Amino acid sequence: MNSKEFSLIIEGVVKEKKPISYMDAIVWYCQENGIEIETTARLISKPLKEKIQLEAQEANMLKIEKTSTLPV
Repeated sequence: MNSKEFSLIIEGVVKEKKPISYMDAIVWYCQENGIEIETTARLISKPLKEKIQLEAQEANMLKIEKTSTLPV
């Protein structure tokens, strides 16, 4: 399995099992298929990493770098 195939599988899980986060989808997939989570790190593509990072930031799991913004 390559990163493209893995990403497509995870995208499918997220769409099929709404509402589920990308992190939860990866954990679920690993549990269902008897795969150690640590081995999937090399299979996570850059776009999938970005989606996971965005979800983590929205859930306040990651520190968001402050940038200068104008008041709205």
